Amino acid sequence: MLVGQYDYAVDGKGRINFPAKFREEMGEVFYVTRWMDHCLAAFPKAGFEALAERIEEKGVVRSRAAARAFFSAAVEVTPDKQGRIPLPARLRAYAHLDHDVSIIGNRDFAEIWNTADWNASQQNADDDFTAMMEELDF
Repeated sequence: MLVGQYDYAVDGKGRINFPAKFREEMGEVFYVTRWMDHCLAAFPKAGFEALAERIEEKGVVRSRAAARAFFSAAVEVTPDKQGRIPLPARLRAYAHLDHDVSIIGNRDFAEIWNTADWNASQQNADDDFTAMMEELDF
C-alpha cells in the first residue's frame, strides 16, 4: 500500500526521485500520466491496466475524450539506479512541476504534485477532514 508524502525537486534533466518504498510496490516499470486536479498519477502496470478496463467499460463513445487525454499523456518509466524517473516536458507543464515536487501515496497509486499546489489543496483539508470522513459514513 502506498502511503505518505515525500518531497523532492525536479533536476535539470526533468527527472524526479521516486520514493524507494513506492518503487518496491510499483515494480521495475510503471506508468505516469496526467491526473485530476493538475497533478500526475503513477500506476503500477496492473493498476494501469485495471484503470484502462474501467475506462473501456464506459463505452467508446462515452469515454473517448477521457481516454484520449489519459492515454495520450501516459509514459512508461523505469527508475534509474538512483531511483529517478524522467518526466516529459508536457507532463511537467500540465502539473506545474518546475522545481519542488511532492509525491504522495494514494493507496494503490501515487500522485505527483507541485509542492505549492499540494500545500494549497491541503489548507482546507484539515478543517474538512471530519466532514469528509462523515460523508464516507465513518
